[in-house]
Amino acid sequence: MPIFSHNLLGSLPYGTGIPTRQISAENPNGEKGGGCRWAPDPQDPNLPHSGPALDLGRGWKVRPFIPLRAGETVTLADIEGPGCIVEFFITSDLPEYRALVLRFYWDHEPVPSVEVPVGDLFAMGHDAAPHLVISLPVTVGPRRACSSYWQMPFRRHARITLENQHVKDANIVAYRVLYKLHEIPDDAAYFHAQWRRSLTRRDDPQHVIVDGVQGQGSYVGTYLAWTTSCQGWWGEGEVKFYLDGDKFPTLADNGTEDYFGGAWGFAGPDGLEQPFSSPFLGLPLAQVNDPHGPRRFSLYRWHILDSIGFARDLQVSVQALGWWPDGKYQPLADDIASVAYWYQSEPHIAFPPFPSVRQRWE
Repeated sequence: MPIFSHNLLGSLPYGTGIPTRQISAENPNGEKGGGCRWAPDPQDPNLPHSGPALDLGRGWKVRPFIPLRAGETVTLADIEGPGCIVEFFITSDLPEYRALVLRFYWDHEPVPSVEVPVGDLFAMGHDAAPHLVISLPVTVGPRRACSSYWQMPFRRHARITLENQHVKDANIVAYRVLYKLHEIPDDAAYFHAQWRRSLTRRDDPQHVIVDGVQGQGSYVGTYLAWTTSCQGWWGEGEVKFYLDGDKFPTLADNGTEDYFGGAWGFAGPDGLEQPFSSPFLGLPLAQVNDPHGPRRFSLYRWHILDSIGFARDLQVSVQALGWWPDGKYQPLADDIASVAYWYQSEPHIAFPPFPSVRQRWE
């Protein structure tokens, strides 16, 4: 078992010789030497780029993506362990990423440890306003190219599925799963991510990011896709962490903007929210200039150098608060979707029933 340094670049000298594999449409089983084996065949619908490769012959680009029909679920990766997924990339021509659901299963578990719409997993939850994300563990490049570098160890088995819950087909799904095959230490935890959405109420202006987590683990990230219906400031509420049986939170931030890296709101020189990105936190979307539509915001905070440990259980929430003219807090009725990211030992408690595509639709 290789010994890795705990800092980002420090592990590079210690990874030599570890078997590395990649699953993609060109090598769907990740086999050694298993990529690009097909000869061009324009009559084969599973080889969509056969025409451009006819003059080149076998071993060229004939299957760079797969289709995913409406209502269909496909297994993107099925890997025998032990090992660790170190990069995951996906993109599609279907613009409504909320209709595409990713699920990750570790070690033959019956329920997923990751269950999230595609865009939200990569901090791009607003289908009506796709945007770039430039951060350390996830990026979204131009035209919704989604990459994740969350490290995902597994001991016996890993399986990734993608479900298309749209009424339309996805004609193109391009993906890759890069992983290394090596022993996993006994104390290594498993990656989890859960999606939720709520419409906060005036009488209870709170969105639960995650609860019901039981076991020992470490919370490592928060993403919010926030749509506000108010005309003024919307981010006065606090992000709160309830750890190991807390009645009141052990961690409570000063306000939404403080938690996500802003101060005194997110105002730029013009007084409007100003997008920004950094390795660990950011506001990559601030859609504030549509006089006829809602204001949309994307916010991420990665707890990579400041992970939040819990020994028995975890709950995380955020409040939706603004200001009344008289200087009192104004409870807001806002639309908030979230992804919570954490590591924990298995088994985990099954997630709440996943909302239908109509409940997720923006």
